[in-house]
Amino acid sequence: MTRVALATYDPGPHPSRDGDLPVLVRALREAGAEAVAVPWDDPGTDWSGFDLVVIRSTWDYSWRAGEFVAWAQKCAAVTRLANPAQVVRWNTDKRYLGDLAAAGVPVVPTRYLAPGDAPGLPDDHEYVVKPTSGAGARYAARYTPDDHDRAVRHLARMHEEGLTAMVQPYLSGIDVSGERALQFFGGRFLHASRKGAVLAPGTAYDADKVAHPDLVPWTPTEAELAVAEHALAAVPDAPGLLYARVDLVDGADGQPRVMELELVEPNLFLGLHPGSVSAVVAAILTEAGRQCSDRGDSAGRIAK
Repeated sequence: MTRVALATYDPGPHPSRDGDLPVLVRALREAGAEAVAVPWDDPGTDWSGFDLVVIRSTWDYSWRAGEFVAWAQKCAAVTRLANPAQVVRWNTDKRYLGDLAAAGVPVVPTRYLAPGDAPGLPDDHEYVVKPTSGAGARYAARYTPDDHDRAVRHLARMHEEGLTAMVQPYLSGIDVSGERALQFFGGRFLHASRKGAVLAPGTAYDADKVAHPDLVPWTPTEAELAVAEHALAAVPDAPGLLYARVDLVDGADGQPRVMELELVEPNLFLGLHPGSVSAVVAAILTEAGRQCSDRGDSAGRIAK
């Protein structure tokens, strides 16, 4: 029987925030697989016992990015990991936006401020400050030039914690057209969603935020699909991707730009798109089957 682990986080005494997880476990079991959800940092788990480990909701990784990347490398050494460890390493640091820009992908313009760098904040437009390793709008805030002192304190806090900051113009189009999330699974477009703006003016960087406000299904335009596919083609080891989410916003010219490329633990929003469950399960089982085939080939070579 095919064994699949869905890597998640340990919610402690609180309910898990991943609504997709029980849906996928149940659907995989109904399809004949032995599927379990396991916290990625569970020291007692033997990852080699699975045909495939799918990183699903490891939503605490950004607080321990180095530890998480090391886990991904160790896991990939003993079984098949989706997405691959080298993709995980690349995508956990949002400086990948520079790589995408160098490949000609339209992205939100971004400057990076590492600990020790001078603030150098904009004085003529609204902007966003957030860490290069973050999730759920953690440590993200929106500022005007008049908020300079608050933004500097925000940067100082991140730098004290060893975090590199990103500074991006606040693209006001997001207040009108929102942010669109295009999901791909098994190398194919799966579905898309649109959400409203996350960062309200004046909200503190360390305040709790609603990560996906006003989420609704979305039909992507040809331009959005083209930008998403361009971005995915620029990913190192792109053929190895099992899943991907491309988050787009409109630039000042009204054309879609990549805000983030989610290749580690994107929410799939299956509650909003229940018809996508069967395609996700089929792609996971196909990927797991590759590991079973590899193991069979290896055993055959040893026998010879």
